[in-house]
Amino acid sequence: MPAWLNDHETLAWWVIGLSVLTFVGSLVAIPILIVQMPADYFLRSEPARGSWRRRHPVVRVAVLIVKNVLGLALAVAGVIMLFVPGQGILAILIGLSLVDLPGKRAFELRLIGSPTVLHAINAIRAKAGHLPLRLPEGRGRRA
Repeated sequence: MPAWLNDHETLAWWVIGLSVLTFVGSLVAIPILIVQMPADYFLRSEPARGSWRRRHPVVRVAVLIVKNVLGLALAVAGVIMLFVPGQGILAILIGLSLVDLPGKRAFELRLIGSPTVLHAINAIRAKAGHLPLRLPEGRGRRA
């Protein structure tokens, strides 16, 4: 074993553990999140009826904080998964869809408009018996 690894054996085990955790976590969480997304998510300009945005201000702030923290955590985990086993690109996409950033919608539409990405997401949705995602006219093609 390299000398550095002998000196940092505990760190190595933590990295291995994190790698396994992100891999298994992504295999479970990402398909669930993709299936839960409404088929018309990219066609909406306003929040859905009964949305958390129409609730009491305290609830809105709490949900906004949780949503942004979860989105940031997924995006960071996705970046990590680019270097360790896991579904990094999908985790980054889902994380970014949760975070409130200016220009986010245009970025999401550009990414989801890629035939490869749209096909992969719609294949997961079809396997779960859900309708494919619908995009605005001129954005990507149906997969």
